Amino acid sequence: MYPSIDLVLYSKKQGAYGKIKTHKEPLSKQLSHIDEVFSAVTFLYIKPLKSNLDTPFIRETFDPDDLAFCDEILVKVSRSFAAVIRQLPSTMLVDILIFYLVLRALDTIEDDTTSFPSQEVKIKHLLNFHKTALADPTWTMDGVGEADEKLLLQKFDKCHRVFAKLSDKSRRVIIDITQRMATGMAEFVGKDLGQGTTDVDQYNRYCHFVAGLVGEGLSRLFVASGLEKASFASELFLSDQMGLFLQKTNIIRDYLEDYVDNRAFWPQTIWKKYSKTGELGYFTQQSDPEAHMRSLECLNELVTDALELAPDCLLYLSKLRCTEIFRFCAIPQVMAIATLNTCYSNSNVFTGVVKIRKGTSCKLILRTNNLDEVHDTFYQFAEGVMKKADVNRAKGVVDPSYERTIKICETVMDITSDGHRRERKARQIPLVASLLVPVAGIAASFLFNVGISKELPKLRQHFVLLGISAYALTPYLFRTNSSGLTDSKILESKGKN
Repeated sequence: MYPSIDLVLYSKKQGAYGKIKTHKEPLSKQLSHIDEVFSAVTFLYIKPLKSNLDTPFIRETFDPDDLAFCDEILVKVSRSFAAVIRQLPSTMLVDILIFYLVLRALDTIEDDTTSFPSQEVKIKHLLNFHKTALADPTWTMDGVGEADEKLLLQKFDKCHRVFAKLSDKSRRVIIDITQRMATGMAEFVGKDLGQGTTDVDQYNRYCHFVAGLVGEGLSRLFVASGLEKASFASELFLSDQMGLFLQKTNIIRDYLEDYVDNRAFWPQTIWKKYSKTGELGYFTQQSDPEAHMRSLECLNELVTDALELAPDCLLYLSKLRCTEIFRFCAIPQVMAIATLNTCYSNSNVFTGVVKIRKGTSCKLILRTNNLDEVHDTFYQFAEGVMKKADVNRAKGVVDPSYERTIKICETVMDITSDGHRRERKARQIPLVASLLVPVAGIAASFLFNVGISKELPKLRQHFVLLGISAYALTPYLFRTNSSGLTDSKILESKGKN
């Protein structure tokens, strides 16, 4: 028996979610990243992800009470996705919102391990979900899930009424993806996943069902809105890779939660190469030096496997033309590569949940306005992983995945190097301008110091702070549109002509 994990007493999420220790950096260290601090302040006051939910089209199309419930429950079940969904164009915002809630309801049924009398009953509910929840306007489900997810199922009729108001195209996409995802989920319900998936093929297959299909559905909804080209709906492979990149990142990060839930997804053909006991729980023994070393080798191979999806994700993003859709797709992707960089060679993955700093999140959101900014972010985090791998090698650590890790990092950096250079150069001008603010202010205070000598220190402080603020705001105030993206309103007006 492996060491027990201390769990908190209460969580609003299912299973071990929220019950495992979350590793956070000390506040002093978080505050030492000045650019992230100011990004957080900028994000708080400027609110770059402005909600398009309260627009004439949405108000006239959907029942306000039903829509209010959908919006509120979205925030409760996924605060991170709520913001990126709300900033979408009004003509497709609700379609994506409902698509997410429908799949979240399906996922709640899949994740519940205690409410159904048998696996067969659960499988029946999964396979019939598109015939019940999406066909019967009165359908609800009680006693399944926990807290917010449970409430979503209990009041699903509200979601259905909004779903019924969507266009025929959108409804067909949602029904199709829901049916196929449920079929995939049913395939895995009966499997013993206490020790993970059997091999990489099964690992990829699961990720395809629960995330790759989401990518396909989103691409088809983008096209249905008229804001992306019709040919984009056929980008099935790239859509799948986008979903796999996010899902694999989550699976890597959530090792301990999934292990505690006895429903893990790390492929045995990878982790058994490193587990001395042949048990997935071996990696929790971080006080054992050998187990510690082997766990990091296993972790690094899985991170590398996920990173190898990055080139296809970047290609997908390069094909988008609508600014808001680009941002919607790009934000989760930059969060994912930032998370992979944090997880790489990080033993905290085996003792809790590793998350990127909130300041980092704000900074990344502010820098997803065009392809160059996203390329710059991918370049930096790929370089970060490569540097960690090189530091380990310099210390004499022999990582079996080292060559493979370096190869994919160099590939990502090669793809993104031009955008990285342009973005670095674009930020130099506003940086110089922001530095001139405190310099000019301090110079002026010396030139005109008659009668205000007591106020000089305060004035100089104000000018310095103003300069720092100006630099922090450059991602928002001085952003460029070098990726060829177009605002949705312009695309909509072209479509009408």
